[in-house]
Amino acid sequence: MSNAYDTDIPDSVDPVDDDCVEPAGEACVYTEYVEGEAYDDVPATGEGAEGVERDVWDTLYGIEDPEMPVSIVDLGLIYGVSVDADDGETVATVDMTLTYSGCPARDMLQDQMREAVEAVDGVDRADLRLVWSPEWNLELVTEQGKQDLREFGLSI
Repeated sequence: MSNAYDTDIPDSVDPVDDDCVEPAGEACVYTEYVEGEAYDDVPATGEGAEGVERDVWDTLYGIEDPEMPVSIVDLGLIYGVSVDADDGETVATVDMTLTYSGCPARDMLQDQMREAVEAVDGVDRADLRLVWSPEWNLELVTEQGKQDLREFGLSI
């Protein structure tokens, strides 16, 4: 298959497909950007969450950035959490961004988040939606996150 997007994309990957299917032995070679929902309430902190959703937020607060001891929630990486029923399962959907699209900890953070959220009582499955809008910046860091970053030695 020839494509007009990038000549480095192997013919085995359909660049217009919503899901990047990794053929055996090959890595996903692109990131598809789609227009997302507007996030007016970022940084999201879980304020007002109750029940299982509150438990998911508490779990997310326990996950720290791999390079510094600051919660991914306080870093402003979580844009939203919802907990819904789907085909008899309770699904926690987490909207998350990264500090930049080439973050080397991307896979590790996603795996850690999924594993932690699926361990929450009442959650059968965790779905992660990696979003890029609004773009992450220091203004999304909570006051607690800024304090933690200063204690870590960063001047912000």
